[in-house]
Amino acid sequence: MPGLPRLRRPALPDTAPLIVSALFGAADFAWLDGLRRAHFPPERNQLSAHLTLFHHLPPSVEEELKHRLSEAARRPRPKAEAIGVMNLGRGVAIRISSPDLSAIREDLAQAFASLLTPQDAVGWRPHVTIQNKVGAPEAKALHAALESGFRQCFVQIDGLAAWRYRGGPWEPLSRHMFRG
Repeated sequence: MPGLPRLRRPALPDTAPLIVSALFGAADFAWLDGLRRAHFPPERNQLSAHLTLFHHLPPSVEEELKHRLSEAARRPRPKAEAIGVMNLGRGVAIRISSPDLSAIREDLAQAFASLLTPQDAVGWRPHVTIQNKVGAPEAKALHAALESGFRQCFVQIDGLAAWRYRGGPWEPLSRHMFRG
């Protein structure tokens, strides 16, 4: 009817789970993502190379999570190293070691302890998946090939990011860059 205000539906809360990852420096991202593009089955590869800290946090913690990530990013840039090649059974990953990043993750895990899924609560094995969901013989062959030429090296962690997971590629939510 003319003259009556239109009623708007109240916005529904977002139900997409949140993911937290570390952001690599450009050169290290290019190296790791190049490996992933070369070896991950293309029909299944929806993401760039990433280092996941948490796989599934409830969307209700979005504001608190952003605040905590901003606070964590005030710390010096975490030192990190690529230390080896991991056999995932049906895939291969590059193992990452970073006591500094592990401390940040532990602080976040304590803050959200009652909300963690079993996957996020059991501990953290930092790695970048290069190949996944292939046959064991294919994974074993890639593991052997990568391991034979692998040299331990430092990798640069530039920041932390939060993402929404809606079943496909991750949707960016926030980025928090380290200052030093």
